[in-house]
Amino acid sequence: MTTDAQSAATTDGFHLVIDALKLNGLNTIYGLPGIPITDLTRKAQAEGIRVISFRHEQNAGNAAAIAGFISGKPGVCLTVSAPGFLNGLTALANATTNCFPMILISGSSEREIVDLQQGDYEEMDQLAIAKPLCKAAFRVLHAEDIGVGVARAIRAAVSGRPGGVYLDLPAKLFAQSMDAEAGRKSLIKVVDPAPRQIPAPDAVQRAIDLLKGARRPLILLGKGAAYAQVDADIRALVEKTGIPYLPMSMAKGLLPDTHPQSASAARSYVLPEADVVLLVGARLNWLLSQGKGKTWGGKDHKAWGGQQFIQIDISPTEADSNVAIAAPLVGDIGSCVSALLGHIDSTWAKPPAEWLSAIAERRDKNIAKMAETLAKDPVPMNFHSALNVVRDIVKANPDAMLVNEGANALDFTRSIVDMYKPRKRLDVGTWGIMGIGMGFAVAAAVETGLPVIAVEGDSAFGFSGMEVETICRYNLPVCVVVMNNNGVYRGTDVNPTGGPDVAPTVFVKGARYDKLMEAFGGVGVHATTPAELRKAMEEAIRSRKPTLINAVIDETAGTESGRITSLNPVAAKKK
Repeated sequence: MTTDAQSAATTDGFHLVIDALKLNGLNTIYGLPGIPITDLTRKAQAEGIRVISFRHEQNAGNAAAIAGFISGKPGVCLTVSAPGFLNGLTALANATTNCFPMILISGSSEREIVDLQQGDYEEMDQLAIAKPLCKAAFRVLHAEDIGVGVARAIRAAVSGRPGGVYLDLPAKLFAQSMDAEAGRKSLIKVVDPAPRQIPAPDAVQRAIDLLKGARRPLILLGKGAAYAQVDADIRALVEKTGIPYLPMSMAKGLLPDTHPQSASAARSYVLPEADVVLLVGARLNWLLSQGKGKTWGGKDHKAWGGQQFIQIDISPTEADSNVAIAAPLVGDIGSCVSALLGHIDSTWAKPPAEWLSAIAERRDKNIAKMAETLAKDPVPMNFHSALNVVRDIVKANPDAMLVNEGANALDFTRSIVDMYKPRKRLDVGTWGIMGIGMGFAVAAAVETGLPVIAVEGDSAFGFSGMEVETICRYNLPVCVVVMNNNGVYRGTDVNPTGGPDVAPTVFVKGARYDKLMEAFGGVGVHATTPAELRKAMEEAIRSRKPTLINAVIDETAGTESGRITSLNPVAAKKK
């Protein structure tokens, strides 16, 4: 228990917040200091909490969110009031959508001033604003309730379907004092914050019966499967059943992408052809075409393809969200997978040979086609030739963390760069947003101590690029590779009016992002060939120095919106 130097007999709100976090193993804060939480950051650092200070709250929030995904404990983001809170709220909403456990703690104005709208500094009813965008929101008004507030935030963030939680701490709370012993007793160490939820035996049997009767079964792994950290059981389920599997992007590496049962290279074949699909930590959202349409063999975009789905999810309301779920399996992923494994023994019949051979044929054909493309060496580089280098670097350094965002930079990296270990690939997730890159990279380095490779589109990098200063300030082993093709999607659009303004999608030609890293003492490299890119990445991994590589890509490379051009509205044809 910490005490203020002014009195050994009392404590205050500052120290109670710090002690509540430490008591529950939350030893890192991502944030941005300012009124009214500057002293909290100072005191937290003095008490042994690592405080990583950012240049923008949204990036700090993204760091906290992915820290939660990596560790399974809620990541903590600390912001100032009003605009700072709103900046962090974007990350909190994204964390909730992606099921990343995160706690956003913000200082705020006093209730009596907010409620009477008396015009306080950065006055805002932050709790009311946060509630619709997060899993839970709490406000603490009295020092003796700090322990309860922190405990409730932790439990809400990690129990059931994980998500973001807002904790509102008005400025006056920090200065409140109370007896030190009473303060110590008011703190709560949360016991079993994410308890196991055992699936019902009849539900397990229903799922097993479906799998047994399948002629073309498929296992689909989502990022929830990676978050669950039951890697050995998931691998056992795949290998003992012999069922082909398809990982979503953040589930890559649960089994190596080179595993013989991986159907990633035959995705367009297995989705419409499968008859029974086991969803493990995955939702039938837009990333999976809502389980309908031509992706799944339907006649049109709303037609069901005829698949029967088994869905493992801790939330029963997730079932039937888009299509009928034949066998909902409600419980935590670890318990559900373990229960399924209990029914799979040496007598289990592997999928029919014709299904496996059909997948293998298409997979091998597509892999060979990709290898042919990757072997080309165009001048200037395109996404394929640059990412072929990244592919080799990741293969040689399988423990490295890979952060990835962009449009084409995201799509091409996901399909080209193989992952070999779980929770090594961190990307935009469910919302498909840009701007997560540098926050994720900082947290990946802080939480794991491992080297980080951040593959960024030049557009995506712009959302959080100033955080390279944060990377340099904390001397983090982060290598940022900016795929620079002079614009959004491509750098070739023109202003149709002929006016002096460039097209909305075009950036400054020949931009030198590497100089930005150099400005803060890091290593900047301008790479125009695969050989230069390879040399720079190898040196960055070896040296562990903050590095940014400006990888010059053919400005004609890339397609609009990556692979989701269908989401663009279709312009009416002129008659």
